[in-house]
Parts: sequence; C-alpha cells; structure tokens
Amino acid sequence: MNSTRQPLSYLRPLLQADLLILLRNRRVVLVSVLLPLLLLFVSAQKSPPGHASSALVVLAITLGLLSLSIIGYASGLARDRERGVFQRLRVTPAPTWTIMVSRLLVQIVVGLLIAIVVLTIGASIGHISLDARQYLYAVLVAMLACVVFLSIGQALVGLVKSAAMVHGLGTVLFVTLALSGLWGFAGTMGSGFQAYARWTPVGTVITVFQGAVHEVAWTGYTTMSLLVCIAYIAVCLTLGIKWFSWEAR
Repeated sequence: MNSTRQPLSYLRPLLQADLLILLRNRRVVLVSVLLPLLLLFVSAQKSPPGHASSALVVLAITLGLLSLSIIGYASGLARDRERGVFQRLRVTPAPTWTIMVSRLLVQIVVGLLIAIVVLTIGASIGHISLDARQYLYAVLVAMLACVVFLSIGQALVGLVKSAAMVHGLGTVLFVTLALSGLWGFAGTMGSGFQAYARWTPVGTVITVFQGAVHEVAWTGYTTMSLLVCIAYIAVCLTLGIKWFSWEAR
C-alpha cells in the first residue's frame, strides 16, 4: 500500500508549484482568454446570431486552447529545462512521471476554465441556446482539445532542445494551425485546401466540437475526426516522451 501511495504523495506539492508558476506567467493565460474573446466581439458586430455565431464560438475556444498549449506550455517547458528546473527536480524523490503529469494536469484544468469562460460569453454574445448536455459535451471536447494540443507541444519540446527555437517554431506552428482553422472552415481558400484543413489538429478538433454541441449532425466523418484526434495524441506523446531531454544541451 505504501508503494502505491508514495508516488502520489508527491503530486500535490508539484501541482501547487506548477499552478503558481502558471499564475505568475499571467500573460500567457490572458492571451489565451483575450484572443478568443476579441475574435468573438469583433465578429459579433458583423455576423447575425445563429449558425455562424455557434461556429465562431467553437473556433474561438479552439484558438484559445491552441495558444495556451502550443505557445504557453511548450515555451514554458523548454525555458524551465534550460534553466535547470527539471534537472533539479530529478534529484528529488519525486518520480519523473509525477513531474510531467503535474504540468499537464494544471494546463488541462486552466484550459477547461478558459473554454467555459469563452463558451459562456460566446453563447451570450451570439444568443445561442445550449442545454446542460451540450455544455457537458463541449467541456469534454475541450478536454480532448487540450490533450491534443498539449501533445503537440510536448513533441515540439522533445524534438527541439533550444528554448528560443521552441518558442519561435511554436509561434509559427500556432499561426499555421490557427489559419488552417480560419481559412479552412470559412472556405475562402477553395475546396481543396478546405478538405486538407479539416484533417489538421485544429480541423479535427473543430469537427468534433461541432458534433458535440449539435451544431451539425454527428456522422461517421465526425467519428473519424475523433479517431484522428486520438491518433495525434498517441503519435505526438510518443515522440515527446521518447525524445524529451531533462537537461539543456
């Protein structure tokens, strides 16, 4: 029993420390909240309530979670590694898996809070009526989206050792994925690009989001998008864990 409880006993102080670190880096959290809200407020002046508004809320939540994970999590992880934080943590009795799980859990919880705030405000702005089940489904998909994007961030930190390079590539990756969602689902880049965009991480997440909140019917295509999300998680986490270096090189 003691061997089972001992590793978990280290998780609580790690969670508290990681939460404090994230709260001190308020800029990342604020950007992840303000970016989707700004998108909602600006678009609300041009789009009438209805189908377009609900699609916009889904896109706004996705972009907020993408920003938190790709820019915030990946850059923070690489920066702490370069400062020797993980090297010092590894000499403590805490198992290595608790160190990474703590970081991921804090990011998921903050991501869910961001999703709830954006969903609530977006539904109010767009005059969208969502029942309790739709809210629940949206929160569950937001959790899935967090894991998808955090997995990509983990893979980025695993494959790239320099903190500056991680931040630069993360910014480029964020812009690329964000634009694929904006242009792909708007259909402004043609049917070929739209078909490609739907299978990107942002595209698959948005498709599952739309099915979860009943914006569109849940079809075999939606189920396939869900499976692709799981595939992204499996592949990116495998790369991120296998190639992750605890020390700056």
